[in-house]
Amino acid sequence: MKGAKGKQRDNTAIERKFRAFIEPSAYPCLGAKAALNMGAYKLQFYAELGDRRASSHLASDLTRFIDSPVRQSSDFATFGAVFSRPIEMTELEFEQRLWRTLQQLNWIDAKKFDWDPTVDREPGCANFAFSFGGHAFYIVGMHRGSSRLARRFPLPALMFNLHEQFRKLRREGKWERMKTSIRKRDAALQGEWNPMLDDFGERSEARQYSGRAVEEGWSPSFRAAQIGRASRCPFSHL
Repeated sequence: MKGAKGKQRDNTAIERKFRAFIEPSAYPCLGAKAALNMGAYKLQFYAELGDRRASSHLASDLTRFIDSPVRQSSDFATFGAVFSRPIEMTELEFEQRLWRTLQQLNWIDAKKFDWDPTVDREPGCANFAFSFGGHAFYIVGMHRGSSRLARRFPLPALMFNLHEQFRKLRREGKWERMKTSIRKRDAALQGEWNPMLDDFGERSEARQYSGRAVEEGWSPSFRAAQIGRASRCPFSHL
């Protein structure tokens, strides 16, 4: 079993990999670059994606991040959960493990918090976003088997980005220009910009989380545990 120094060396090496992944000029996500340049990010490291114990530790760390100075002082703060295994996965397996993790987080979160009232809890609805600690998050899944080059990180990772950041960019009139630039950069890297991307409210952002090009009619294996607020989605009864 590794001691504390060994784990610290491993974590430092992973953080260097993360910086090396985001820093190249061709990397398309300007928000990720801003978070990196400002030091407005927090990485935490876990054993296995989809493992209940790992998700329990992640829930505690994500709670601390929400209340942290890093999150409160930057418009681009992001929280990254990096997992040591499994390294080799198909896109479908990664997607399944991602949603298993989000379901486990939700079961923990439901004991204290209701869903963020600014978004819907039904993943099939256009206004859906994942909620934790009463805050809506946009999730970016990354792994080495991703078909999207911008998500092909050597280890499984989930990036948690607060919706409130996007709302502020929209209020300030900055979002459209930033979105256009990101899509152009993604197309330059990949040959085409991600066909799964839609503006919030057009189609459920759940389709975007894993990075896989999902099928029409796709729905994740996820059901929000919170029942304190009636869903605004007209299809929630189906």
